[in-house]
Amino acid sequence: MLTVMFQLNGMEFMAINGGPEFKFTPAISLMVNCETQQEVDSLWEQLTAGGREDQCGWLVDKYGLSWQIVPTVLGKLMQDKDPEKAKRVTQAMFKMKKLDIKTLQEA
Repeated sequence: MLTVMFQLNGMEFMAINGGPEFKFTPAISLMVNCETQQEVDSLWEQLTAGGREDQCGWLVDKYGLSWQIVPTVLGKLMQDKDPEKAKRVTQAMFKMKKLDIKTLQEA
């Protein structure tokens, strides 16, 4: 068994190679909060290279690991005091793969 310790954004993680019988599933994903559309776009481009795009800001990288690339503003927009606005934001998000901040804000 191979164990590795690593840090992402100052948070420590441990990964274990349990062997080929264990596969990645969407039950485990890494979520990255992004402040800008440029950050969303850059991460999306890098992580989908050799992988695939999924719905609502999810993607699978070339190794089969699921990621959620999420603008930090999304939570605020989805919890807007106006329930109709929140509903429009959610509906807009459901139509997207890579999330677009401007489209979500205009929903």
